[in-house]
Amino acid sequence: MIFNVLFGLSILVSTTLRGEGATAAYDPTDVFLINCGATSDANDTSGRTWTTEDGKLVPWNLDDLSFAATSLYQDFGVSQVPFKEARIFRSEFTYKFQVSPGWKFLRLYFYPTRYGSDFSSNSSFFSVTVDGLTLLKNFNADLTVRTLKPESNYFIKEFIVTAFKTLRLTFSPSPDSLAFVNGVGIVSIPDRFYTKGGFDDKITNVDRLPLERRRTGDTVSVVNDTDTGMFRQWFSDDDFLHGRNSKIIPVVPGVKLNYTEKTPAYVAPDDVYKTYRTMGNANNPRLNLNFNLTWLFPVDAGFNYLVRLHFCETRAEVNGPNQRIFTIFIRNQIAMLEMDVIGMSGGSRIPMYLDFSVYVGSESGPRPDLRLELHPYTEAIPKYYDAILNGVEILKLINADGIAGPNPKLVKSRGDSHVLKTTEQKRVVTITLIAVGSATGLVSIIVLLTLLVRRQIKRKKNRQNNSVAMFKVLLKHYTYAEVKKITKSFSHTIGKGGFGTVYGGNLRNGRKVAVKVLTDSTGNGEDFINEIASMSQTSHVNIVSLLGFCYEGSKRAIVYEFLENGSLDQFISRKKPLTLDVTTLYGIALGVARGLEYLHNACKTRIVHFDIKPQNILLDANLCPKVSDFGLAKLCEKRESIVSLIDIRGTIGYIAPEVFSRMYGGISYKSDVYSYGMLVLEMLGARSKEVVETTASNATSAYFPDWIYNDLENGQQTWICGDEVTTEENEIARKMVLVSLGCIQPCPMDRPPMNRVVEMIEGSLDSLEIPPKPSMHISRGFVTDQSSSLHFVMARKLEELLKPLILQIFSAKYVCDDSIEKIPNNKTDFKKNLVFFFCQ
Repeated sequence: MIFNVLFGLSILVSTTLRGEGATAAYDPTDVFLINCGATSDANDTSGRTWTTEDGKLVPWNLDDLSFAATSLYQDFGVSQVPFKEARIFRSEFTYKFQVSPGWKFLRLYFYPTRYGSDFSSNSSFFSVTVDGLTLLKNFNADLTVRTLKPESNYFIKEFIVTAFKTLRLTFSPSPDSLAFVNGVGIVSIPDRFYTKGGFDDKITNVDRLPLERRRTGDTVSVVNDTDTGMFRQWFSDDDFLHGRNSKIIPVVPGVKLNYTEKTPAYVAPDDVYKTYRTMGNANNPRLNLNFNLTWLFPVDAGFNYLVRLHFCETRAEVNGPNQRIFTIFIRNQIAMLEMDVIGMSGGSRIPMYLDFSVYVGSESGPRPDLRLELHPYTEAIPKYYDAILNGVEILKLINADGIAGPNPKLVKSRGDSHVLKTTEQKRVVTITLIAVGSATGLVSIIVLLTLLVRRQIKRKKNRQNNSVAMFKVLLKHYTYAEVKKITKSFSHTIGKGGFGTVYGGNLRNGRKVAVKVLTDSTGNGEDFINEIASMSQTSHVNIVSLLGFCYEGSKRAIVYEFLENGSLDQFISRKKPLTLDVTTLYGIALGVARGLEYLHNACKTRIVHFDIKPQNILLDANLCPKVSDFGLAKLCEKRESIVSLIDIRGTIGYIAPEVFSRMYGGISYKSDVYSYGMLVLEMLGARSKEVVETTASNATSAYFPDWIYNDLENGQQTWICGDEVTTEENEIARKMVLVSLGCIQPCPMDRPPMNRVVEMIEGSLDSLEIPPKPSMHISRGFVTDQSSSLHFVMARKLEELLKPLILQIFSAKYVCDDSIEKIPNNKTDFKKNLVFFFCQ
């Protein structure tokens, strides 16, 4: 959930002209370039084709909601496309784009000027939302363009959003005002491009936590990285550089970059990595010890920011580790003490990038500077006392109130080129820093020496407090009184489960949320904080986003995003026919698989869910699935649907065999794979046949996969409901069943990991074979030596004794029972034996 929506103005730290193209550009799934208000398609200056809104995006019979207009004049340097025409909105208006699931760049293009005789942008205030999430609030484009760095007559607002099938972009004029936009761009980006961390898959926390989106770079001209496939802009860092001591390194002729799997060629344009800024002073490098290479980036206060730094050594003189080492400071905190580009990347001309996270508070006003500094590190006795930086991206994270910041404040007229001056306090600080430049260098050295002594202690402390620090910044802390106000005194119950009750509510900004009030919480407050911290670090289109928490004595609650369509179990009840078609079910199954694969492999700490079932899969307005309730099993007492014997977690019917008995193997992330297979079979109706009572001698026939295998062998598919199932849908369903049968193999080592599950579901049916028929037999693979043979024989006897009872657990008959207590009274012996089975 960390990176649900990210916003950015482009800036960058690099100094290059456009170089050789990247060797492997990203091929975006979706590319929309809409020239709003235009009457015909047209190409921009880079050759890209912008299309009209046509009748689907803007129905022709809704002129009362909006109208097209043309600018009365065009400033020098402002291109005709997409800034000549605009769409003007009289009232709330929504664009609906049909997109593929995943992350997208959403770009809004604005040229504030006068359009016709009916509209002037300087009096236009409006809000923009995407799928209900506020991106801009009471926004004025004219105020924004006057304060741009670097100066420009137009600008692009860039966001990173997730979408499933439909992306809804809504413009809402403020009272007595109109809204407008010149262009809309939507471009797919690689999955987890800004969420997995840098090339080392890490996000390093600086003081508190992550981020607005900007890029800086070329001091000569704007770089449009069309060659990478993502159409970003990278600007000069000149307007953000503090001081005049730094030096620009021009493009080194003939440089060929060596991209790697960790840093693909689409991460940034060649220009970013072929040039960089250094501290200079080549003839007297010790002068570099007297100052820091510093940038000041104005950002909105009260947000977390991700700072992505790009590095690449291209000079022939620096060709090995321990030659140029420097310290990275962000917000006056040490982000990395010893930065050795070649030492980390593995060699010269190998691009790399690192991600850092920092929280920017409001102690310095609503629009403070995010300070980035580099200083030579001398303790390792490097060859050069210098520092370098190739590129910067800064991304702002959504908080509980959204991502919209305030409009900038002007202190001078538009005719003044310096319309937004530094505050008096900052001017004093700047003068002071210049006056004591040499003293600052001396202090820096002392600080570094002191930090070396405290280094080990601080590292240990950081490891202990890492999750707590991450948690405190990522999530908003609500008081219990605020939770009551959000939920209107818990008046609207939308769900109940083994972990607590879920209530509907609204935040102050009107956003709907779901509030889960935990019951029977175990552990101390630190356990709660650490577990929620782990949960808060997730960010994926198929994972429910956490927005806040309440921890007040024994009262603990978690605030989630609200999902309009509730849980999946409402759509797959065995008491009524399926209401979702096969294609939709396939999309849900694939989304859940991707969510679990993310929890298992992409999080900083691997997360095993332990309770995958339809009730814990939530669906948004587009039926995009989101896994919920991960991590809560560690925080709550096991009760109701949670089997409470011997610390076993899960819901009967979805629990893997090894969770009941170690005879089948150890508990691991493969337990989620088993539950996922059961979930998909349940979705397809493959578990809804009535189970016939059998005796112990032929109990195997009651194990529900038996009849599925019979259908597969006979070429039948009786698990799909409905008479209008096409051949294509039959093939999709067959593929889902084959993958699921592989997931429910009793032996964990026989199940595929979730990344392989995703590949199989996305792949072709022809590449899949019918998995071995599952049985509840214990594998000899777990008998490691002869001394264990007696245990194995005893286990076999126990297995024969309990097999009929185990089969009842994994059969369809009791799949919807929420607890052992709901097993019929004539199964009393079953209950007793089950307790013995758990305790073996």
